[in-house]
Amino acid sequence: MTGALSPDGRDAAIAAARSGRFDVAVVGGGITGAGVALDAAARGLSVVLLEAGDLASGTSSRSGKTVHGGLRYLEQLNFGLVAEALHERDLLVRTLAPHLVTPEPFLFPLTKRWERPYIGAGVLLYDVMAAAGRTGGRGGVPHHRHLTRRGALREAPGLDPGVVTGALQYYDGRMDDARLTVAVARTAAAHGAVVLSHAPVVDVLRDGARVAGVTVEADGNRFDVSASVVVNAAGVWAADVQAMAGPATFAVRPAKGVHLLVEQEAFDSRTGILARAEDSVIILRKWFGHWLLGTTDTAYDGDRRTPAVEQADVDYLLRNVNRYLARPLSRDDVLGAFAGLRPLLAPVARDPATTSALSRDHTVVEEPAGMVTVVGGKYTTYRRMARDAVDAVGRALGDTLPPCPTAELPLVGAAGWRAVGNRAARLAAEHRVDEAHVRRMLHRYGDELPDVLAPVPADPALGRPLPGAEEYLPVEFRRAVTHEGARTLADVLHRRTHLAIERTDGGLSAAPAVAALLAPLLGWDADRQAAEVAAYREEVERDRAGLAGHGEGSDSAAPSRTR
Repeated sequence: MTGALSPDGRDAAIAAARSGRFDVAVVGGGITGAGVALDAAARGLSVVLLEAGDLASGTSSRSGKTVHGGLRYLEQLNFGLVAEALHERDLLVRTLAPHLVTPEPFLFPLTKRWERPYIGAGVLLYDVMAAAGRTGGRGGVPHHRHLTRRGALREAPGLDPGVVTGALQYYDGRMDDARLTVAVARTAAAHGAVVLSHAPVVDVLRDGARVAGVTVEADGNRFDVSASVVVNAAGVWAADVQAMAGPATFAVRPAKGVHLLVEQEAFDSRTGILARAEDSVIILRKWFGHWLLGTTDTAYDGDRRTPAVEQADVDYLLRNVNRYLARPLSRDDVLGAFAGLRPLLAPVARDPATTSALSRDHTVVEEPAGMVTVVGGKYTTYRRMARDAVDAVGRALGDTLPPCPTAELPLVGAAGWRAVGNRAARLAAEHRVDEAHVRRMLHRYGDELPDVLAPVPADPALGRPLPGAEEYLPVEFRRAVTHEGARTLADVLHRRTHLAIERTDGGLSAAPAVAALLAPLLGWDADRQAAEVAAYREEVERDRAGLAGHGEGSDSAAPSRTR
């Protein structure tokens, strides 16, 4: 299985999209759309996946980056959603993407005597529900445990001993959201789906009263894509896509979530924490050698393409997490920030005959004829959302489709990743690459790692980091273009790698060198390279704007640190 999304493959994808007729055209290349494309292709349908920007360029690269059951949903008595999400969490950890999704510990710090029995009952139920949803007796993540104050401080010395009276430790999954989305899309391509990013849908085709395809713009050309069914998986743009086909039956109300990437040394702990915030919960989780702090949840009515991190968002996050920390975090500890939008459904037409809510979490709308919309939901349950959408496609086609097979379909890189990991030291020696890089890359590429490293012996410079981007090898930047569908500098530095948030300069010092490395692969001349760097700089400056200044949450009394 390769599923390579290459520049040459793009030319073939455009030709196929222009000339063929598909069973399904999927609009939206986030995790939901990629999941729909994989499910449909795996059931034997012909599929084209169309994304306006880069794969995962919207919400699916700006999430909380945790695969989880939703512990806080138990308090809302949403047991069905939690059980479904826990099943999907464990499936990702043990079968679908174990190289990309790994178990991570979290502490729930206790500050009041009554919290232990109350929170403890919830965490116990969390584990019981997870165990009930497993098959074959195989688990996904370890069970929870109770800790005294001393035990909590042993796990997380950075907690304030004057505040914390004890803790419960439980597990969820850490993920790289953008790379997981790309892996799903590539797996869809390996099963026959045509995947086309940077190809916005500008109109919906009709054959009488029935939707018959879409009109697309790609590489300066506009053309029609014919399809028996169009699946609208456009997230916060879903209502706009449906409106192209006729009167909207729902509206999407975006909610903004902001996260901050914090230096590892800023919080002394072996475990992440989840704790109560002013109006929800605050999560400080381990993430690839750093801490990721989130999230906000605020109504948003600005430009959906460019949600911004504002000073008030940063203040809120720092103020709430600092209630639990011995050494408060300040803006000086923050490396980067990003904002994403969650699509919240607000129905316009409530006729149950036309709108089917398949769960309290996501909704599938089966109108107008020939269009299926899947909206809402959470990242963890993308596979269930895709299954429900493709079941609706079968009804629209009037066919009985095979059962959904994706629960037993490992994603690209997953099948032999443990065996490749056993060869990490030998791979490092053979390619004269630092073993630490090889072990890090194992959790990015899985069993594709030997193929990723293959160009290094012929060009040893590809195995030596660039100044300003020491976290990665140049061969990884090239791989983003040759196999992972990247088309711009931002695609590579923001989504195929994490430089945009891992460096206080957002990776700008390395951007010209990376652009030069990509130029031969994408046919860029010097002017195009400069334009790519300028566009990337604008994106980084927008994301970092909210980190400037010293608002309420910056805690000016906290020690400043120089990097």
